[in-house]
Amino acid sequence: MAGKRRAQTMEENRAKLVSAARRAFAEIGFAQASMDDLTAEVGLTRGALYHNFGDKKGLLAAVVAQVDGEMAEKARAAAAGASNDWDALIYEGAAYIAMALDPEVRRIVLLDGPAFLGDPSCWPSQNACLEMTKRTVAGLVSDRVLKPVDVEAAARLLSGAALNAALWVAASDEPQSALPKAVEAFGLMAAGLLREKPPEG
Repeated sequence: MAGKRRAQTMEENRAKLVSAARRAFAEIGFAQASMDDLTAEVGLTRGALYHNFGDKKGLLAAVVAQVDGEMAEKARAAAAGASNDWDALIYEGAAYIAMALDPEVRRIVLLDGPAFLGDPSCWPSQNACLEMTKRTVAGLVSDRVLKPVDVEAAARLLSGAALNAALWVAASDEPQSALPKAVEAFGLMAAGLLREKPPEG
């Protein structure tokens, strides 16, 4: 019983730290956020942060994973109304790119994430998105909607294109202007994988 309670307390502490860090990273950025301020805000010590996340970068990784996971869910929701899997793939990619305009997503996932955690394609959250894209692409190849392309190669290129488009929009001096260009280019690039014209929705 004591072990169960201890595990529950640890999980609660992790959630508190992630929530506080998410607010701070969104408002002032990772570099400016103070570990002492974060831990004090939720009534914990630096030791709790180190125990749960290793260091400040470990905490950022947890926050990025949470926000990136929510982005993937929102992108899938945007694709839910599509009448076919091809449209769903394009809607999902476009929705993911559009989230670069969200201030929290922009700062945490698309600016600070790569700057402090390295290549986003290596993040576990991105790998989860890739697996879903692979399944969709495999189905489209099987249904002869797409050319007989290597599934993993196509999925990696599509996922990478959406991610890099979002990174470009986030870093742009004029993100509102960059977004429609990025979405259009993503759609045209993806259409090159089609056997013929896009299926009618």
